[in-house]
Amino acid sequence: MAFVELRDVGKWYAALSGRRSIAVQHFSLTLDRGDFLCLLGPSGCGKTTILSMLAGFEAPSEGQILLDGQAVRAPSRDRGVVFQGDDSLYPWLTAVQNIEFGLRVGGVPAKERRATALDYLDLVGLNGQAEKFPAELSGGMKQRIQIARALANKPKMLLMDEPFGALDAQTRSIMQRELRRIWDATGTTIVFITHDIDEAILLSTRVGVMTAGPGGTLKSVIPIEMTGDRERADPAYGRYYQQVHSDIRDEVAKASSYGRKAA
Repeated sequence: MAFVELRDVGKWYAALSGRRSIAVQHFSLTLDRGDFLCLLGPSGCGKTTILSMLAGFEAPSEGQILLDGQAVRAPSRDRGVVFQGDDSLYPWLTAVQNIEFGLRVGGVPAKERRATALDYLDLVGLNGQAEKFPAELSGGMKQRIQIARALANKPKMLLMDEPFGALDAQTRSIMQRELRRIWDATGTTIVFITHDIDEAILLSTRVGVMTAGPGGTLKSVIPIEMTGDRERADPAYGRYYQQVHSDIRDEVAKASSYGRKAA
């Protein structure tokens, strides 16, 4: 049995015109435990909608989503979410208190949750920053705190919605390497939304490409098999880049065409 299953999932909303606005349709995907999937697609294809349904923030209009054999019906601690912006941190809490937050809500004793939070602070490379407030941290540090906070609850799956999109190029590169290191250390199943082919290849075990929206679906899933530290100079990188780019190029063109017609 697959660890995660999306079975013919669709999602639509009621538009002001009275018609249905279709966000995702006929989306099917399976993930094994420990997979790292990067989901790519043109703007408006439904990537974030898929993530929201996996998180339990929204329910599918049709189809079914299963995690470890159980239907996903609502948010749960077994699914950690890391957002693009850093404003999900609580500014009145220190770094370690932000990481502790979910554990405190879950009733974990103070001594145990502090020890757990410090362990995850060390895991994301921020040992010594425990008592700093978010305003005292860089953008990359704040994203590390978000990751640590999500992982401290020991989720079965980590859902990440373009978490490095607002970072400068150098910090983004560092965070990509850090996330791979953390994934290697924890083995947590990850679904990661991105617009960046390069990022997807450097991070994932599989790249999923979605068709253009509205009503996007899964076009292809490309396994990424690169050993050791992933480098752009690796000949395999070039082959994967060409393959992913070929799959997504036509969808980007379609999305642009839809935009011109709508205008």
